[in-house]
Amino acid sequence: MQIEAPAWYCARTKPKHEHIAAANVRKNLKLEIFNPRLSLDRATQRGVVRSVEPLFPCYIFVRCVIEEKLNEIQHTNGISSLVRFGQRIPKVGDSIIEDLQKYFKAEEPMMVEDSLAPADEVIIADGAFAGMQAKVLRVMPATRRVQILLHILGGPTSVEVDRASVVSGKDTMADRIPVLAAPPRVRVRV
Repeated sequence: MQIEAPAWYCARTKPKHEHIAAANVRKNLKLEIFNPRLSLDRATQRGVVRSVEPLFPCYIFVRCVIEEKLNEIQHTNGISSLVRFGQRIPKVGDSIIEDLQKYFKAEEPMMVEDSLAPADEVIIADGAFAGMQAKVLRVMPATRRVQILLHILGGPTSVEVDRASVVSGKDTMADRIPVLAAPPRVRVRV
């Protein structure tokens, strides 16, 4: 009888329960977990708020011998199910998890800073124009201000606002974390 080696599997969690599921699997089942998270600014009714969100909403990765832990994982608080294709539970390659872990040191959330540039779309997070979209005209790092183009009073108007008053209108993870979305570099030997 061949002994299976531990492998990574993807577990689906209940919505907004990634951290609960990860903590329960780690504490109760003593299994290795990978739950990559991002720390980023969000525009809310209260202004700009720093929040922590999962890189993969509703999913965490669990390392185990699946035949030994299947029932326990499926019945852990916060876990909805294991990802399956028919009856098969696919493994996630060690190299994929290792590549991701290079960017998420010690389970700490990756800090995502909005890097604004001229022509970027932004959302005003507080003040009289909260919720409005604008386009960046100029970034002034020395004064921590941004010049934006707003469409108000029937036409475009240039306004200077505090950098903390705007958040990027970019909504994809590839926009927010270009280092993860970049294609792998191919080394050419000369």
